Amino acid sequence: MTQLATLAKEVDEDKVTPGVLGFIVFAVMALAVWGLMKSMNRHMSKVDFKEAADPGAGASGDGADADAAGADAKR
Repeated sequence: MTQLATLAKEVDEDKVTPGVLGFIVFAVMALAVWGLMKSMNRHMSKVDFKEAADPGAGASGDGADADAAGADAKR
């Protein structure tokens, strides 16, 4: 380890760094997130969501206009 210390200007003995173990843990977590996102994309592509039409919305256009006018009058 002292061979690598010659490349640095000053080495603080009390300084704590993550080191190789920290990098390995971070890399494993990154791979896990990547795998989970691929799995989520696969599962979401299988979902076929079609919203059901509101049965009262398209029945009569005049009723919707009358409701809007009534709501404006109440304000």
